[in-house]
Amino acid sequence: MNTLNITTRTRRLGATIVSSNECRFRVWAPNRQIVDVHLVGSGRIHPLEKHAEGYFSGALRDVPAGASYLYRLDQSIERPDPASRLQREGVHGPSQVVDPAYAWNDVGWRGVPLSRYVIYELHVGTFTRAGTFDAIVSELERLRDLGITAIELMPVAQFPGTRNWGYDGVFPYAVQDSYGGPRELQRLVDECHRAGLAVVLDVVYNHLGPEGNYLAEFAPYFTDAYQTP
Repeated sequence: MNTLNITTRTRRLGATIVSSNECRFRVWAPNRQIVDVHLVGSGRIHPLEKHAEGYFSGALRDVPAGASYLYRLDQSIERPDPASRLQREGVHGPSQVVDPAYAWNDVGWRGVPLSRYVIYELHVGTFTRAGTFDAIVSELERLRDLGITAIELMPVAQFPGTRNWGYDGVFPYAVQDSYGGPRELQRLVDECHRAGLAVVLDVVYNHLGPEGNYLAEFAPYFTDAYQTP
């Protein structure tokens, strides 16, 4: 592993697996004086080191992919990670450590020229009876036969409940658990590419929903300088 990759991983927000036996946590919480990581289920609580500009970070051993955790703020309240990659128990539950490694099968994929894009906007939760990424795979041939060259997934960032338009998500880095989470999304993209279909993500970065939105307890993410209806 080169120095650039190590630096990138140590500065990445959230829980990042940096080796087979080490996970690094990093969170921006200038509104807090003390931040600890609580590994749910194990009873382990580890303090994070405070750095400049309100960042807290630390490396922990024996934290595997799938481990659940919360941040304990000023030794009082516990909240999920604002940069969580997975919320298996919903927006109010603990975050989970995710290993993003995936054995891709689309090495021959070179994309679709924009001039050939015929986009099918797709709601994961209602497109199939199961409402999951995996369930979409069996429909890819039918979409391709229609003349579709790209599917556009409506927002999949974690939102409250199991079905939603997706525009009030509160964890922009986490893939909706009821849809299958990040691993199923990777499989869907892989299968789309193998079928010759491009994938477009509809994303929401300018606002968040109210339920499960704990960002203000960590940092001044929001400003009163601008108002919208």
